[in-house]
Amino acid sequence: MSLASNKIVVITGASRGIGRGCALEFARQSAHGLVLHYYGDAVTKEEVQTLETEIKGFSNTQVTSVPGDIADPLTSKKIVDAAVAAFGRIDVLVSNAGICPFAEFLTMPLETWEITRKVNLDGSFYIVQAVANQMKTQVPQGGSIIGISSISALVGGELQCHYTPTKAGILSLMQSCAVALGKYGIRANAILPGTIATDINKEDLADTDKRESMIKRTALGRLGTPSDIAGPVVFLASDLARYVTGASLLVDGGLFVNLQ
Repeated sequence: MSLASNKIVVITGASRGIGRGCALEFARQSAHGLVLHYYGDAVTKEEVQTLETEIKGFSNTQVTSVPGDIADPLTSKKIVDAAVAAFGRIDVLVSNAGICPFAEFLTMPLETWEITRKVNLDGSFYIVQAVANQMKTQVPQGGSIIGISSISALVGGELQCHYTPTKAGILSLMQSCAVALGKYGIRANAILPGTIATDINKEDLADTDKRESMIKRTALGRLGTPSDIAGPVVFLASDLARYVTGASLLVDGGLFVNLQ
């Protein structure tokens, strides 16, 4: 049996990058239903449409998509309502939506700090709370919540003084939710990706010297891809991880341990 058989999976920020990679892997692992959240502008709408088409090309997984700004708490309500209307329950949440507008700390506009916090941390809180309430009340009760944190929860970055605190916050949120929600059969875990080549860091990695430096620092000798993260996410969502909660899984190709 596939790891995601019969599961209903909600993924925020699903139109590109890690979220898209997770959606494709859950479909490969025979998830029954996917609820794909995307921002809702013309670009992400087209992206999620192509994702739906790609999934239909190789899987019987049913798909429904929900637009909205994750920084708005009403969006989380819309996502849960859509999931329940389409599938009756939610088994898995992948809280993935996030942004990283690189900025110098001393000259960073307050608005940059605010929007990064609102999307990354506030948005994660809203969707986790909304989905957890659904998981508590549904029959059978329970589910798996996976927060996409970052290696940046553990280390600093010169142009990420606004971003790294949000990712540390997601890690902490998963740890506390594991304690708060365990009595309802809800598991909460965090994935900490290393340097993954996605749109969020495309401009940063366009610097050839920086890109090569990151590759050299990674023990496996390459940058990560969204599919490298999707496998561990599906594992944490699956029944193979039924006794795993409050954990953090660093998926970085050996970047963190490579001091020299």
